[in-house]
Amino acid sequence: MNKKNRWYLLLAFVLGLLVIGNEMRTVSWQDITREFFIINWAWILLAVCGMLIHWGIEASIIQLFLRRTNPGFSFKSSYRIPLIEHLFNAITPFSTGGQPAQIIVLSKSGVDMGVATSVSLMKFVVYQVWIVINFLFCLVFGYSYLAKDLPQLGILIVLSFLIHLVVVIVLLMIMYWYTFTQKILDFIFKGIRHVKSGEATERLYDKTTAKMKNFYDESRYMKNQPGLMFKASVLTVLQLIAYYIVPYFILRGLGITDMSVIHVIVLHAFIILFISLFPIPGGIGGAEYSFKLLFGTFIATQSKLVLAIFLWRVVTYYLGIVLGLIALTIKPKPYINPKAQSVDIKSKSKVEAIL
Repeated sequence: MNKKNRWYLLLAFVLGLLVIGNEMRTVSWQDITREFFIINWAWILLAVCGMLIHWGIEASIIQLFLRRTNPGFSFKSSYRIPLIEHLFNAITPFSTGGQPAQIIVLSKSGVDMGVATSVSLMKFVVYQVWIVINFLFCLVFGYSYLAKDLPQLGILIVLSFLIHLVVVIVLLMIMYWYTFTQKILDFIFKGIRHVKSGEATERLYDKTTAKMKNFYDESRYMKNQPGLMFKASVLTVLQLIAYYIVPYFILRGLGITDMSVIHVIVLHAFIILFISLFPIPGGIGGAEYSFKLLFGTFIATQSKLVLAIFLWRVVTYYLGIVLGLIALTIKPKPYINPKAQSVDIKSKSKVEAIL
C-alpha cells in the first residue's frame, strides 16, 4: 500500500468517526447504552456471517474463472482477493482501487498477469450485468415506495442505475459490435482533439483503445463458455443476496421485526446504488444519510436508528477494511503452474504503480 492509499485509509476512518459522531449527538448516551445492552448478538453474528459468505462466494467465483489455467488455486488464496479488493475499493474515490489491487495480488500469488486481468474483467462483467438485473427486480418491488415518500432519493438512485446500465451497454457493444464501437470512440476523440490536443489526449486514446481490445479478446472466450458464465451468474446472485440481507439481521438484533426480508433487501440494494454516486471513499456520509432516510421510518426510536447505522457500517464497511489489512500481511504460498506463461514485468509495474 503506497503513501496515497494510506492517507485515503486514514481519511476513511476519520470521516466515518465524524459522521457517526454527528449522528450520536442527536441522542443521549443513556439511551444508546440501554439499547446496546439489549442487542441480540446472535443476529449481529449472522450479519457478520452474511458478509463472510459474501466474500467467500466471490472467492469461489475467482476459483471458477481460474479453473482453466490454475486448477489447483486454493480457496484460502482466493479468499484473500475479495478482502483486499474491498479494502482498496473502500479507501479510493469511486471504488477505483479494487480491480488493480486484485490483479496484482493474483499475480503475486502465482497467477499470470494476463490471466489475472482476464479473471478481473470476466468477474466485473458478470457483476455489472447482475447489478442491473437486480435493480430492475428492485424497481418492481420497491420503487413505488421511493417515488411516493422519498422522490429526491429516488431520482438519484435511478441516475446511479443509468450509469450502471450505460456501463453494461458499452461492454455489450464491445463484445458484439467491436468495430462499430471503435468508430464511435474515434469520433469522440476527434471532437476531444478539437478542444484539447496533445500528448495527454493521445495517451488517453491509446490507453482506452488498448483496454477495449483487451476486453474484446476476453469476451470471445466468455461467449464460447455459456456453462461457465451461468455458474458465475448463479454465484454472483447468491453473493449479492448475502450482502443485501445484512441489514435485516442487524434490525432483528435491535428487536425490529415488522419488516420483511424482501423489503430490506430491496432497500439495501437501493442504498448501494445510491452511494456509488459519491466520490468520497466508501460513500461516507451518503451511505449513512441514505440508510437513515430509507430505514428511519421503520425504526421507532432515534437511539435504535443510530445503533443500526453504526452496526451496519461496521459490518459491511469497516470489517472488510480490517480483514483486508490482515490479508495484505499474509504471504500466500505462490501457486506454481507448469503451463503458465511468463509474467509481463512491464505490465506488472504499471499496475503496482496504481497501488
